[in-house]
Amino acid sequence: MNTIILDVRDPQYYDDAVVLVRSFFPRTEVIRPDEKENMPAVSAEETLTCVPVIRRLPASDALFVCPRLPDTLPGKDIENGAIPDKKIRHEAFKRALYLELSHFTGRTLPWGYLTGVRPSKIAFAMLEEGADRKQILGEFEKKHLCRDDKARLALTVAQRERQILKTRDFTDGYSLYIGIPFCPTTCLYCSFPSYPIAGHQTQVEPYLDALIQEMRASADIMRGKRLDTIYFGGGTPTALTASQLDRLLTSLEQIFPVGDALELTVEAGRPDSVTQEKMQTLKRHGVTRVSVNPQTMNDSTLALIGRRHSAAQVREAFHMARAAGFDNINMDMILGLPGEQEPEVQRTLREIEALSPESLTVHSLAIKRAAALNVQRILYRDLSLVNSDALVTLTHESAVRLGLSPYYMYRQKNMTGNFENVGFAKVGKECLYNILIMEEVQTIVACGAGAATKRVFPNGRIERAMNVKDIDSYIRRTDEMAERKRKLFSLSV
Repeated sequence: MNTIILDVRDPQYYDDAVVLVRSFFPRTEVIRPDEKENMPAVSAEETLTCVPVIRRLPASDALFVCPRLPDTLPGKDIENGAIPDKKIRHEAFKRALYLELSHFTGRTLPWGYLTGVRPSKIAFAMLEEGADRKQILGEFEKKHLCRDDKARLALTVAQRERQILKTRDFTDGYSLYIGIPFCPTTCLYCSFPSYPIAGHQTQVEPYLDALIQEMRASADIMRGKRLDTIYFGGGTPTALTASQLDRLLTSLEQIFPVGDALELTVEAGRPDSVTQEKMQTLKRHGVTRVSVNPQTMNDSTLALIGRRHSAAQVREAFHMARAAGFDNINMDMILGLPGEQEPEVQRTLREIEALSPESLTVHSLAIKRAAALNVQRILYRDLSLVNSDALVTLTHESAVRLGLSPYYMYRQKNMTGNFENVGFAKVGKECLYNILIMEEVQTIVACGAGAATKRVFPNGRIERAMNVKDIDSYIRRTDEMAERKRKLFSLSV
């Protein structure tokens, strides 16, 4: 099937419908009725009652989907003139559409009709309210139609997060994110703001000037507040030279109260950006945690996805981190990469187990709108993207052998197999920043191109200030980025 024509009569439900339809029909184009010529007419009965319709269109490789709207859903009728709130209506809409799609395809999804990125947040909130295990699992399985193993995973993660967060009143402090939008190359699946550094060398120093300027303004805004965690992401921070890293980290120490911070993480995600000098520089500046991310340990896949490094370089980068004295190293891997199946995944896991990192983050490939894998999907339509329960189970078994257990998780749109991303770690080696950003219990101050500052108010309300993504625009408009933060933090509670 090449095309799905999605006819949602009320536009407020369109995004919900797109996510669910694509979950059942990955890598399929989803369009509105007016985007395709000669679409069959909808009957008067369907127009009046909005009966759910899923049917194949004659003489075409297309599917027509017309979901029913919430006010006509069983058990969700308007009573006494009161209209159910927005959340209830959207939940009812997604549940009904999920059941129709499941009936049509003969399949269910691991997470049922849940489309949010933070499943564990549901369990976390229920734990905070005093709910027991049975109530929480029932919320996932009966209400959201999740599978039992996924419900148990969400609960396990929430319990560990809650235990960790009890060690400090994180609502009283804030975390800091520093974004470096440069990489050695752009990966096939990447949609983050990142630019191949070789072609943007003239922008690096001006970018660092602007970034440090924004950091100063941010520190001034947060003066008097405790800094709990610091995270350097991107892009690839280690795409910078050792001297540039030294300059940036020296500025960080001069500008922010880093002595208060419980952790300082730097992503060294691309092994082809790692040198011994860079690792020593990071260690000298008090970095406590680094990520060395293979994604896969199969050279043919690495070449296909545009990473331009080998599995041997992953091992070398990891050993450089160990030699520099790091005792908290994370490694990322991705399930569902083009052409990879069980033998390839098993090889990656064997290699990672041999290195024995303190944490392992397992991602399910998510095909984002801006990624080359989606933008140029015609070029890659013959590539198989396989993810399965068997592959996910392999990663959990590997984590157990490494002495790791799940401590945070999140989901994304358009994930292969409709699974999840899970972070496993040894006790005491968890990344606090990851937990804080997932559970949204602490303000995150973010600096850099494409960075998003998130202010969490005492009542749980969340407001954001977004930075522009384009590097040149960011450099020209750094003062504007700082002013956006000032306005955000001037809002009354």
